[in-house]
Amino acid sequence: MFRSITAAGRLKEMGAGARRRVHGRAVQGRARLGKVTKVLAARLQPGEIAVIDHCDLDQLAAEALLQAGVRCVLNTRASLSGRYPAQGAALLVQAGVPVVDQVDPAVFTRLRDGDAIVVDLETGAVHHRGRLLARGQVLTPEAIGQKLQAARRTLPGQLERFLENTLAYARREKDLFLGPIPLPPLQTSIRDRHVLVVVRGPGYKEDLRMLDNYIRDARPVLVAVDGAADALLAAGQSPHLIIGDMDSVSDAALGCGAELVVHAYPGGRAPGRERLRRLGLPGHVFPAPGTSEDAALLLAAEAGARLIVAVGTHTHAVDFLDKGRAGMASTLLTRLKLGGRLVDAKGVSKLYDGQDQARYVPWLLAAALASAGSILMAAPWARGLVKAAWLRLRLALGL
Repeated sequence: MFRSITAAGRLKEMGAGARRRVHGRAVQGRARLGKVTKVLAARLQPGEIAVIDHCDLDQLAAEALLQAGVRCVLNTRASLSGRYPAQGAALLVQAGVPVVDQVDPAVFTRLRDGDAIVVDLETGAVHHRGRLLARGQVLTPEAIGQKLQAARRTLPGQLERFLENTLAYARREKDLFLGPIPLPPLQTSIRDRHVLVVVRGPGYKEDLRMLDNYIRDARPVLVAVDGAADALLAAGQSPHLIIGDMDSVSDAALGCGAELVVHAYPGGRAPGRERLRRLGLPGHVFPAPGTSEDAALLLAAEAGARLIVAVGTHTHAVDFLDKGRAGMASTLLTRLKLGGRLVDAKGVSKLYDGQDQARYVPWLLAAALASAGSILMAAPWARGLVKAAWLRLRLALGL
């Protein structure tokens, strides 16, 4: 429905019409307050004004706000700090949703959820019942473009620090990942089956749609990480397992009949356990290092999955910077442990344009046959890798 912005120059495509939507008028609506954007988006009603506290607004959060029908966004932090090229503010403004940045944080105490407010898009002033509550900076396409360009200049330094943190934590935590991890007493049978792990990452819904035929034919165990359970249900699929902190998944999804697994971090902290208790739902606790998506992959591997297909996972530095993480040691170690059993289907929907897919088929078939033949001639034990390559081909072709 909405296009993402991947370059500052793309903002120029908005033209004068979009700029008029951002400037020269006021926006009014009911304020919906939330310091965790993904949680706020789940309860936001169309036409409401989101009041958030989100430094470097990421693409996924912006898409959630847009899908909820947000009218305007007030952010008490910098939506684009310049630390790295976060895409959320650009995505919102391109879609015609005004963003007012660095609003006085006192707005969270001066407003109540549902209060009617007026936002002046000339001055960034926020009014409630005729009284000035706070001011902020209205983000223009030009300002966002400049910030994105500046962020790209600083990105190499950020990536160097990210790599250093990743390697330092990987050395420190390797024993947690590479040793055996005790499993909870699961009812869902995983051993020797395909497992599809779905994570809420950029483009995950489109990738999930591309896997319809694979899901129908292979009948994999469907594992949703937190809010991805709602996406599976919306796609007409029922998750077998839901794992995570249980902070972004709906009550309806938690009650869909899936087996629930609360991710517990080293030290015993399990944030989702209390929510399941309040809802009266049974659930296992799975102590595992790393993020919840790492825990989902490790669970599938430890339970004996024959092949693990991942959708929406976070795999590169900007993904992790979007999540506020300074490194990706846990993901690196998890993927090392899973080895050839893991097929990453992230971005498969971008592999080809549906209108031109036929012209890619011969080349993909030739590449797949050449790869499979070379592997088989080199090592008979590599049948698992051949199956993974074949699955990649089927994902690419939508078979």
